[in-house]
Amino acid sequence: MPARSNVAWNTLLMGHSRSGNAKRCFDLFNGMRMSGLTCDDATLCILVDACAELPNPSTGFAVHKIVVQSGWSDIPVVNNSLISFYTKFSLLDCAVQIFQSMKTRTTASWNSLIDAHARHGCIEQAATLFESAPETNVISWTTMIGGFARNGYTSEAIALFAKMLTKEYIHPDDFTFGTVLHACTSAPCLANGRMVHSCAFQSGFAAYLYVANSLMDMYAKCGDIEGASNVFDAIHQKDLVSWNTMLFGLAINGLSKEALTVYESMVSHNVSPDEVTFTGLLTACSHSGLLEQGRDFFESMVSVHGLQPKPEHLSCVIDMYARSGNISNAIEMMEHYPEIVKSPDRDLPEALLSFCSSDNLDFWIGRKVGDDIVARAPERDTGYVMLSNLLCASGQWDEAERVRRAMAEHSVKKSPGCSWIEVKGKVKLFVSSEQAVDRTDSLYDVTYLLDYEMRNSMLLSGV
Repeated sequence: MPARSNVAWNTLLMGHSRSGNAKRCFDLFNGMRMSGLTCDDATLCILVDACAELPNPSTGFAVHKIVVQSGWSDIPVVNNSLISFYTKFSLLDCAVQIFQSMKTRTTASWNSLIDAHARHGCIEQAATLFESAPETNVISWTTMIGGFARNGYTSEAIALFAKMLTKEYIHPDDFTFGTVLHACTSAPCLANGRMVHSCAFQSGFAAYLYVANSLMDMYAKCGDIEGASNVFDAIHQKDLVSWNTMLFGLAINGLSKEALTVYESMVSHNVSPDEVTFTGLLTACSHSGLLEQGRDFFESMVSVHGLQPKPEHLSCVIDMYARSGNISNAIEMMEHYPEIVKSPDRDLPEALLSFCSSDNLDFWIGRKVGDDIVARAPERDTGYVMLSNLLCASGQWDEAERVRRAMAEHSVKKSPGCSWIEVKGKVKLFVSSEQAVDRTDSLYDVTYLLDYEMRNSMLLSGV
């Protein structure tokens, strides 16, 4: 058998890298070196990308050392892969150091560093890099739009998309549309979403499955189920994401029976459910009080489909039991899955605590759950606030004040409540305890005038 060339080895490496088999990649790499072949830039890029899929960066450090030793550290494409690798493991300083040491930077180099800053919440630095880049392309704009959207700057993301179309005349691709639709979902502003839908339709991308799924998600989360259904019905080759998005959209909008109907249709089309499917089903059952069906779905998820429960599934089940007054069953469920309940950054007992302030529920259960939430996450406001509300509802004012003092001692502040309305395509946000800004003063004037007119009309009519 003739010896394999670098191209043949790289093809094998690429195949295993894309399938997520990093260990096999390195076995092949060692075999390649033993056969007397030296690695090239393509080999190293594949290895670095494979390292990004590993649970820790130690192997990537070793590959980086090989890059330096083999003299490929001046090649832009290799450095771009290294920047992406360090970004994956939140090593932003290392990514910046590589970028600054590069003698030749390509547009991809700038895009990689913009993405690195955006992913770590450094949105101002990302925007500065974006403006400083000597040349940009559709990937640059999509990366920046995505960075704005992920960090809560939805208006800036949508404005940048509009600028991309109207001033820079850069044609968006399917990933651009998916990214800006995520921003519209987060706003949420249906007018912007419809505008993006129109642009996607005119450019021919509305038929792309990734874009269609994003459109469904946007319409559903903006409360337009009819719009989501129209997009869903127009998809000829639906994938699992399509079914899950429609099912979940119906569930969060309170249309539980319709969500279950979508699931039945999904099964009839021989589409196997996954964890996301069952999150949607359990959400639907919880919101509609379908206790028996919800319990059956949870059991079949494990016994029939072989899927292990995740925190989001357990949270739905606990919420479902709590809404129906089955507190003992909710506690039993928590005790049955202690490793999930105690997992970091999870607030599974909160669903239970929110119902324990009712007169017909055991106060001491709520107190125990509330103390546990505060103990597990003393830096977050949720446990303190819910526990304080529970104590106030039971008349234990001194204890409630003690909880509030403990909250202040930990420098924890209550997240302000907020609501918004959409008027003529613009969203106005109202935040509790926030001083009036923009036209809020004039809004109060109008409200006062309406109140005056109503009272005057009542007096004149003798009411």
